[in-house]
Amino acid sequence: MVTILLALAALFLAGHLFFRLYPSFGGKPKRKHLKQSPNYRNRKFINQIPTSMAMHVGGAMSLIRDSMRRNQHKRPAKPLLVEHPDPQALLSATIPELVWFGHSASLLRLQSQTILLDPMLGPSPSPFTAIGPRRFSKSLPMTPEEIPHVDAVLISHDHYDHLDYPTIKKLRSKTDKFFVPLGVGAHLRSWGVKPHQIVEMDWWDEVKFESLIFVCTPARHFSGRTLTDRYKTLWCSWVISGKNTKLFFSGDTGYGPHFKQIGEKYGPFDLTLMECGQYDERWPNIHMMPEQTLAAHQDVRGRRLFPLHWGAFVLALHPWADSVERLRKVAKAAHVPVVTPRIGEIVSIKAPTYPKTTWWKAYS
Repeated sequence: MVTILLALAALFLAGHLFFRLYPSFGGKPKRKHLKQSPNYRNRKFINQIPTSMAMHVGGAMSLIRDSMRRNQHKRPAKPLLVEHPDPQALLSATIPELVWFGHSASLLRLQSQTILLDPMLGPSPSPFTAIGPRRFSKSLPMTPEEIPHVDAVLISHDHYDHLDYPTIKKLRSKTDKFFVPLGVGAHLRSWGVKPHQIVEMDWWDEVKFESLIFVCTPARHFSGRTLTDRYKTLWCSWVISGKNTKLFFSGDTGYGPHFKQIGEKYGPFDLTLMECGQYDERWPNIHMMPEQTLAAHQDVRGRRLFPLHWGAFVLALHPWADSVERLRKVAKAAHVPVVTPRIGEIVSIKAPTYPKTTWWKAYS
């Protein structure tokens, strides 16, 4: 009996140390720092409106059943080809430009500033990349090493498909500032980012950065990198305002009243970067259906709609390009222009024309 108890104690200690020390899990934010937020109650962050993530037994069983089915359309039929823009030419651009890396990761060039949005540039959104879902493309438009200098990184939340430990390690020495929602700074500090590089923000906080203004705005989602830290850090969307250009980046979110609030306070927007993918009727509160993506774009008073959160990984059970197909259909009926560049293609944000090809059909 003593031997068994000692073995169990050793196993428990090993597990505890693993979850404390494995670097990809990140750091633990200090409650004293978070308690000031009106969005922090009973030791966790909350959404503006009730957002249940509970799944009834039937839903859980159907999810298991559907996950086991062979689905030829969850991934492209062949690896996606990406474009490789010249980093130096892009970073010297004098007009607002954007490059999509797949999923939500994007590089924005605005008023001589280089901004990365949710730069998950690793091969798999998992703490254990060897066994996580694999990227659809074999390469990236630019690797972290190829990006010469980053003025600002904006993070929407701490999930693995948006905040990647190996990527942050490669960017930390070439990035001036990291703007993150409350609590996420603990992860960055544990990964060697200097405290003076990190700016933590609550919903509706505004900060002036060089000639730009960043606003941390609400989203309807959740957070967490382990089984025990759900809701321990905040999640958000972002408003990015320049002198003559304004963008909205939704982060991950379910549909909710926050979109109209943001549109009334900060709209209209030249371009909205909207979540559109990884949805399911069994988790309707934390990710939007494509039809809701269009409604959110209209709520924030956007001009052109750029769908994100697709084109890189299998994180849901719908066909890999279903999101953009459904979005284009409803957007056409509503006369909303949808921007659909290839991964790596340079998008001129305010040009009279924009990418709108159905390039993904070549991979069906």
